[in-house]
Amino acid sequence: MERLKAMLGFGAILSERDIAIILEHFQLRVYRPEDYFLEYGEDAQEIGFVEKGIVRIYKPDRDGNEVTKYFFRENQFFTDLESYYSGIPSSEALQAVVDSEIYAIRKTVINKLTEEIPNFFIFLKTITEATLLNKIKDNDFLNFGDAKTKYREFLSRYPDLALHIPQHFIASYLKITPQSLSRIRREIAKKG
Repeated sequence: MERLKAMLGFGAILSERDIAIILEHFQLRVYRPEDYFLEYGEDAQEIGFVEKGIVRIYKPDRDGNEVTKYFFRENQFFTDLESYYSGIPSSEALQAVVDSEIYAIRKTVINKLTEEIPNFFIFLKTITEATLLNKIKDNDFLNFGDAKTKYREFLSRYPDLALHIPQHFIASYLKITPQSLSRIRREIAKKG
C-alpha cells in the first residue's frame, strides 16, 4: 500500500488526512497471470492501481485476435475510461500479465468520497490527464519505423517489461507477429 499512498500524494493535492481516509476504501486483490480485472462487456465500475505486477488492456480485432493496446505498470491507475464514465459495456479487457497486486476502489465509493473530499475530484482529473498524456507519449513510437526499430525502442523504454511479459503479448502490442518478434530477437542476440 506504500506505492498507492505515495501516488495519492502526487501534486500535494490531498492532505495526509484525506489520503488516510481514501486509503481505507481501497481493497487489495491478488491476480494470477491471465486473471481479469475487467472482461469484455462488463461495465467498468472500479479504478485499479498496480501496486505490484503488470496489467494489459486489449481488445479483439476484426478477426478475433487479441490486440494489446497498453501495459499498465507499477504505480499506475487504470480502468476502461470510456466504460467508466459513460456506463456502456467495455469493448476492452483488463488482464493481469504476471502475478499482480491491485488495489481497487468502486465508482460508488469514489463518487461519495469526491463529495466529502472535493480535492479528491481534482486529484482524479489530474491523474487521468497525466495518465492519458503518458499513454500517448508511450505509444507514439509504435507509429514509426520497422518492426526491429519498434522492438528496440520497446526494450529501451521498458526493459523491465521486456523481461516479464510473454512474447506474444509484446508482439501484439508492437503490431507484429510472434514469429517476426522471435526472428528479431534472434538477430539482436547474435549482434550482441
